[in-house]
Amino acid sequence: MEALGLTPLDFVALAVLVFTAITMLWAPMVLQLSGPPWLLSHTEVGLFGIAGAVGAVGAAFAGNLADRGLAERVTGAGLVLMLIAWAPIALLDRSLFWLLLGVLIIDFALQGVHVSNQALLHLSGAGARGWLTAGYMLLYSAGSAIGSITSTLIFDAAGWLGVCVAGAMTGACALGFWLIMKRPGCVET
Repeated sequence: MEALGLTPLDFVALAVLVFTAITMLWAPMVLQLSGPPWLLSHTEVGLFGIAGAVGAVGAAFAGNLADRGLAERVTGAGLVLMLIAWAPIALLDRSLFWLLLGVLIIDFALQGVHVSNQALLHLSGAGARGWLTAGYMLLYSAGSAIGSITSTLIFDAAGWLGVCVAGAMTGACALGFWLIMKRPGCVET
């Protein structure tokens, strides 16, 4: 990471923020969709996960771009898209279409950020790539837990709009942290 001016902790911290933000959507979504006015079954709510499978396309796309030296740009674009996705997600009370659109955007962007962030992490040339990946995955799981717990508490206190505001704020923190990571010394990879 010396050549990039970054440490593995920079990438891990970004992963924690990103996965906190994404699980702020998934965890309380079942609560919102299974209650009025939607009254969807758990199976029907689960179909939104299929829509999220579009993220696999995002992962492949990001991987190709990272291989061409554009991982940092993919990360930035993905973080912006993750933040923007909260606007249609917040419109769920108007139509399920808006939630579907937001899910497609946020999951596509998440996969891009995840793959490009790992590509940047592995540029360290460290011989302990397995340990780096294991630590990264462990702590992104911690971010997922943080997002799940906090979003259900927020949903209870402030409803769906509160969740969307908190998710967007977490996404904005991730984007802000990434901008700080781009300090002088960071180069395109």
